[in-house]
Amino acid sequence: MTSFLARALMLSTPLLFGATAEVFAQRSGVMITAIEGVFVMGAWAGFVGSYLSGSHLVGLLFAMLAGLLTAALHGWICVYLGQQQVVTGTAINILALGVVAFFHRVIFGVPISPLQVVPLAKIDIPLLSSIPFLGPIFFQQNILTYLMYLMVPVAFFILFRTSIGLSIRSTGENPEAVDVAGINVKRIRFSMVLLAGLVGGLAGSFYSIGYLGMFTTNIIGGRGWIAFAICFLGNWNPIGVLIGTLVFGLAEAVAILMQSSGTGLFPNEFFIALPYIITIILTITRKSFNVPASLGIPYNKEN
Repeated sequence: MTSFLARALMLSTPLLFGATAEVFAQRSGVMITAIEGVFVMGAWAGFVGSYLSGSHLVGLLFAMLAGLLTAALHGWICVYLGQQQVVTGTAINILALGVVAFFHRVIFGVPISPLQVVPLAKIDIPLLSSIPFLGPIFFQQNILTYLMYLMVPVAFFILFRTSIGLSIRSTGENPEAVDVAGINVKRIRFSMVLLAGLVGGLAGSFYSIGYLGMFTTNIIGGRGWIAFAICFLGNWNPIGVLIGTLVFGLAEAVAILMQSSGTGLFPNEFFIALPYIITIILTITRKSFNVPASLGIPYNKEN
């Protein structure tokens, strides 16, 4: 049971990163529909950086840079050119898959066996890791999962207890009023998109160097979209996002457990699809959403 719950918590990590980043961007009025592409670029760049340098730190920095650049493209087109956010994000997602497939072939050719790196090591927190039951679950994780523990309280504090958070939320609700107050709406929105890219790239790198230790073009497998959905299901609130990510982490852990146990009660494809089935069910059954009033609407300052 402790191993199962520890894995569920670990698998929640990238989803929490991605969904929290999406909360900040969407609270400012921009949907990062390119989140799948940001995850893919982060996973690939993180692997390449770690493999070529032998350093996980370099890999994580590469991942954040790749996520930043991908999000910057999305932000420039949507925020400054005022283009449709869903269409733009979809195009960037497709572009990202092509880019990583092409450059992976250019850099590594066609290897006979999959290239691998050693995944991020688990770090035992002294004393805390020895606590019965709770210790192995919460305090025998890798560095990214430990960062996840800080993500929710820090994000909540910034978003709801600071003037910066007020400006972000106001930009997503009433950008005209923010503009009248002398705050640059496009600058705030673009900054939040860049922040989402940094964090989303880090989330993507979790799959390649934090968990699997390898990269394939289908490594993300729609999990960026799950993080996108969690932002909605969590009602654009870091606490709601935390609950959502834990649910999906449990679903992924169940899927892995059932596939490895080989019970034969259901086909493996059912368990692979389980997190996505839960996404659809929760989205359909959710009765109301507190959607930011200007979400997805480009802002053009009136003369």
